[in-house]
Amino acid sequence: MIEKTYKIGLVLLDGFNAMAMHSFLDPFRSTNYLHGGLIYEWSFISRDGDDVVASNGLSFSNLNNLTTESHFDMLVVNASWGPERFNHPSLLNWLRDRAARGVSLVGLDTGAFILAYAGLLDDRPAAVHYEHIAAFREMFPRTVITEDIYVIDEDRLTSCGGAASADLALEIIRLQQGTALANAAGRYIFHERLRKGNEGQLPQDREPLGFEVPKKIRQAVNLMETELETPLPITQISNQISLSQRQLNRLFKTHTGMTPISYYVNVRLDRARGFITQTNLSLLDVAVACGFNSHAQFTRAYKKRFGISPSLDRKEGRLPFQFRSFPSHISF
Repeated sequence: MIEKTYKIGLVLLDGFNAMAMHSFLDPFRSTNYLHGGLIYEWSFISRDGDDVVASNGLSFSNLNNLTTESHFDMLVVNASWGPERFNHPSLLNWLRDRAARGVSLVGLDTGAFILAYAGLLDDRPAAVHYEHIAAFREMFPRTVITEDIYVIDEDRLTSCGGAASADLALEIIRLQQGTALANAAGRYIFHERLRKGNEGQLPQDREPLGFEVPKKIRQAVNLMETELETPLPITQISNQISLSQRQLNRLFKTHTGMTPISYYVNVRLDRARGFITQTNLSLLDVAVACGFNSHAQFTRAYKKRFGISPSLDRKEGRLPFQFRSFPSHISF
């Protein structure tokens, strides 16, 4: 099955997700080691060849640039916060040209935004980190965005990032080299199992520490997150999950420290913050999309929740901070 050396170019954009990059790359390194030969070869690229710094402070230098002549079988675009910074013709045209040449394109974390800016995900399914799903759907309605951990659509591959990047890499290895070598590579890097792409990013039946909140709360939260533009009455949520409103109130107070109404407002505000910091939608459009009746009502609620007005947050809030993670309202 091994016929040639498969060449991978990793396009690192400033502020890229280092974990996604390492998780994606290490299965290929392990495969080379276990095979005892060079099946996969890779090099690192930045837009202009300058140093790039990951979101965790890791710095990369001595990089190739977009004009460096080299053949690649696959190009991997790795980004994180602020992908709109890289909506530049030079990069997008370069990606379009490589796509026309038959190069497979991969987007890790918010790398899917870059591919979408280039029109390379039109009428295709894609995966992006759950924190950015709502913004992506608003910005790129022609892409079928999913909540999968990764998506392989022929020569377009996307992953939500983080450890899921290893799952995508191992699936590529499995498809190209067979199950035995992919399994050996996964075992070598202590990857617990090879997850399928359609596994959800936020499994409802487990948490990293094994702690599970009551199923009824999760059902209620799912309804809240689904219905943002026209919020559901709490009575309707109670009816849909077959629970009295009094019981629902008690559960929310016990496990979140707030009422279902307050929690629902925070769900909508957290989604609004994603739109404010990740898109250029007008403040009024954001307010409407998140179920607020007026710009004034939205601004008051936003400032009360985050201690900053939405207009100021748009100017100052495009950098990550410790607790910016959708859904940040979850406290259980």
